[in-house]
Amino acid sequence: MSGPLDGIRIVELAGIGPAPFAGMMLADAGADIIRIDRGERATYPPEDEPHVDLMNRGRRSVAVDLKDPDGVDLVLQLVERADGLMEGFRPGVAERLGLGPDPCLRRNPRLVYGRMTGWGQDGPLSRRAGHDIDYIALAGALEPIGRVGQAPIPPLNLIGDFGGGGMLLAFGMCAALVSASRTGSGQVVDAAMVDGAASLMTMTHTLRSSGLWHDERGTNLLDTGAHFYEVYETADKKYLAVGAIEPQFYAELLRLLGLDGEDLPDQMDRRSWPEMKVRFAGVFATRTRSEWETVFEGSDACVAPVLPVVEASEHPHNKSRGTFIEVAGVTQPAPSPRFLGTPGGIRRPPPNPGQHGDEALADWGIAAEDVGRLRGSGAIC
Repeated sequence: MSGPLDGIRIVELAGIGPAPFAGMMLADAGADIIRIDRGERATYPPEDEPHVDLMNRGRRSVAVDLKDPDGVDLVLQLVERADGLMEGFRPGVAERLGLGPDPCLRRNPRLVYGRMTGWGQDGPLSRRAGHDIDYIALAGALEPIGRVGQAPIPPLNLIGDFGGGGMLLAFGMCAALVSASRTGSGQVVDAAMVDGAASLMTMTHTLRSSGLWHDERGTNLLDTGAHFYEVYETADKKYLAVGAIEPQFYAELLRLLGLDGEDLPDQMDRRSWPEMKVRFAGVFATRTRSEWETVFEGSDACVAPVLPVVEASEHPHNKSRGTFIEVAGVTQPAPSPRFLGTPGGIRRPPPNPGQHGDEALADWGIAAEDVGRLRGSGAIC
């Protein structure tokens, strides 16, 4: 396994949520990432079983006491050898540790310094606590999600943490690494979940500015307003997802539902959508999910089973593509996207804090005697 980022070295200051997800994406794509865990999290001897956090896969861990000046200096030595650094602290924390952008870029002017926060590095809310639900609320991404007459529905933590956060940090790191390779100058990447969530809403802004989006939640084409873009319960209390937007796909849906011979309202007649949802619901309730899968198999009606997490890895399409993979006995999503010329992969399961100190530091050019000295002083745990 190589991956398109083979040869890229990144220092990751351990955090939670979106920053580790960005690290996972970069590691899956081939980057060599040293994860700097807090010293107090290390165990001795290191645990042999992989850590449970799958987002930390593919990296090696060194446990460092960042309150020890020697520990901070060790990280700066790694920065000298790195192409990038990522941190997910609140604004000002990295600076207080002596690992902010200024000292790091002084040691390595080509460094790409990635920062992951909820509110951003500046602005009135930058120092306040928050979570995914808060960031997407302020970005305008939460309010439209839900059914008519009901409260907004938090979409797990997919939009803020991972879509608008981790993925955009990974994109920002890659874009800045390309720039650094061309110009010789590094830079800071300020990835904020509120910004990223707002960016993900660009299509909704397009529809609204075009007069195609109503501000009342649950009344639009893609927010469960339309009967042909909805989730329906089957006879066995399972669900099907229907997304037959285009006329030809809608016609196929009607045919397979046995409704094509009826005198039905026009597909885009918004006034008829509530009535048609009731009609569709009655039809879908007459068969089990499995029976409907057989009906729609091979068709372009845009109908798919709503699979629980435990079932998704067993679906024939996902098995055929290898969408899920087993590593160290744990089934998990495979690396994405796929690179056909330089395929990446999961190099190792998630590390326990401090598990690879000697190995990783040696590979990065830190002398064995220096490692021994730092271990003796407690700077490395």
